[in-house]
Amino acid sequence: MKPDTGTAGMAGAASARALWIPAAGICEIREQPLPPPGDGQVRARMLFSGISRGTENLVFQGRVPVSEFERMRGPHMGGDFPFPVKYGYSAVGRVEQGPPSLAGRTVFCLHPHQDVFTVAADAVTPLPEGLPPARAVLAANMETALNIVWDADILPGDRVAVFGAGVVGALVAQLAAGIIGTDVLLIDRNPARRTLAAALGLGFATGETAAGPFDVLVNASGSAEALSRAIELAGQEARIVEASWYGDRSVSLPLGGAFHAHRLTIASSQVGSLPPARRARWPHARRLEKALELLRDDRLDRLISGETHFADLAAAYPAILADAETLCHRIRYTE
Repeated sequence: MKPDTGTAGMAGAASARALWIPAAGICEIREQPLPPPGDGQVRARMLFSGISRGTENLVFQGRVPVSEFERMRGPHMGGDFPFPVKYGYSAVGRVEQGPPSLAGRTVFCLHPHQDVFTVAADAVTPLPEGLPPARAVLAANMETALNIVWDADILPGDRVAVFGAGVVGALVAQLAAGIIGTDVLLIDRNPARRTLAAALGLGFATGETAAGPFDVLVNASGSAEALSRAIELAGQEARIVEASWYGDRSVSLPLGGAFHAHRLTIASSQVGSLPPARRARWPHARRLEKALELLRDDRLDRLISGETHFADLAAAYPAILADAETLCHRIRYTE
């Protein structure tokens, strides 16, 4: 059966509804003009989007440093930092108008929370067979986790500690555990996250109960205390990767004691930049395709901690961001 491009149904659509943040701690659904798709563009109707709590909370609270205004811009962000801004980057929709190769396809796009959107055709990535659209909202997190594992340079047989059992930390630990011979421990100060670790087949400890030494340590917790604990647990010449983003916060570290004696390395990881060994062969399109493939694991549904309908999002958004138990919160756009 030939896919329905939706041209007739969308011909009269001239606006879309999107979540905007006009000031710190305030959000609202706004109606805005929706340009018709031109040559090389698609129009997609949102099925689901995902809230990435850590980054979106910093944006919501107005804690993006001025120095990062340009680097923090999302591909289809609306407005400017600090406010008003339309922000988000985990969107799954169905193409209603566009090139025949994409018409009717379910796709992922780095787009804010919005019910209908128009973007360049090369800005969307079709979902692979076997990946439910409702889980595909984790694609941006999986891409981040993949880059962290590359930056960490985890090798077979390594003993690996991952601090922070949030979405990114859990995905990093899961990817690391797939490398043959590794011994991976997911560490979080919340003992309730043990259940999540068990569901993903991972070992678990709180920071106080974890015992080193480790060969590779990743901090995805957003906590300077966890980074300090990583230094304590690192083995001789171990590699520590800081994957958290602190916004406008400063942190202090214990760089006396074991840090120099153990000749430790602390490296940053940021999804916008690849390690040199990957840079030439892994353009963004290839990375995102791989991230979507890696999500074809039913256990990863445990990383969706709640769901809200788009019509209720403005009222629910502050509480979702404030809840420390939020992993990935999914927004549903269909009845």
